[in-house]
Amino acid sequence: MTKSCIARSFFAIALATLYSVAGAVTPAEQLTGWVAQSGVPAQAAKGQQLFVTRHNKEWSCASCHTAVPTVDGKHASTGKTIAAMAPAFNAERFTDAAKSEKWFRRNCKDVLGRECSAAEKADVLAWLMSLKR
Repeated sequence: MTKSCIARSFFAIALATLYSVAGAVTPAEQLTGWVAQSGVPAQAAKGQQLFVTRHNKEWSCASCHTAVPTVDGKHASTGKTIAAMAPAFNAERFTDAAKSEKWFRRNCKDVLGRECSAAEKADVLAWLMSLKR
């Protein structure tokens, strides 16, 4: 392996590490960010309502994640197991900002027919964070 190849490999590993660290957050940090974006306090009760309501669509969030997301859910179409949504019951939940944004974008389009607002994301996360062991 040449010095140039080793340097490129080292750079690629360093860059991948930087991106993984940069995306690492806590659920509380994500909540704070969405509250700041929206300019309004998060409301857990509104988050629960959004989560369990079908909004004139075929599915609600609870269709796959269960109405009490402290247990594993199951994808309504594929049957694939989905780990618990509440951070107290799944330590990996809401610890990757990019992943959180990706799944909110995708699932809100399925459930609401549009992307969720920052306030809606904050409300849902506030409710999920209120669920304790």
